[in-house]
Amino acid sequence: MSQDEPLPNPSALPPEGVDDGASNPWADLAPDGAGLAVHDFLTTMFSHTSNGLRRAITLPYANRFELTVSEWRILSVLAHAGSLPFAELVELAAADKAQVSRALRLLGDRGLVEMQTPGPRGRKGLICLMTEAGQALYQEIMPLARRSQAQMILTLSRDERRMLYTVLGKLRRQCGAAAADGSIDA
Repeated sequence: MSQDEPLPNPSALPPEGVDDGASNPWADLAPDGAGLAVHDFLTTMFSHTSNGLRRAITLPYANRFELTVSEWRILSVLAHAGSLPFAELVELAAADKAQVSRALRLLGDRGLVEMQTPGPRGRKGLICLMTEAGQALYQEIMPLARRSQAQMILTLSRDERRMLYTVLGKLRRQCGAAAADGSIDA
């Protein structure tokens, strides 16, 4: 699914605040998923929601500083880690190698990150780190990023925020466990 894919038509979404079971295809979901439409798949709903959040929250401040979402993600990860081997940066950024390589090249061209190769190990030994300019840019963007994130999170009630945070954590742990043991069928 493309980042530019439109969100589902809001009229196709369940009415806000309605949880009567009849409009919620997950309420009485059978283990085999019978009757579950593609637009109600967890992955589809998360993809649409993630793309919408990226457009509504992240793109405005990334664009303001002439960054792509991938470049912002790389800066954010490096800001917390300091320096990372390339493979670890790919994993923590939750992106593919080509996407990280491209973002690093563009950030490097702007003097925001640098790559160091300790010894003759080539790309396997590549260490990625943020420059002072990259750190300064990160510090400038972060208050805007926090405020944008908070504004969206605060559209949920306190109970909804707690529940969503708990549920997302549970799903992330389950994804990690499923990937490790192959327990979820493709």
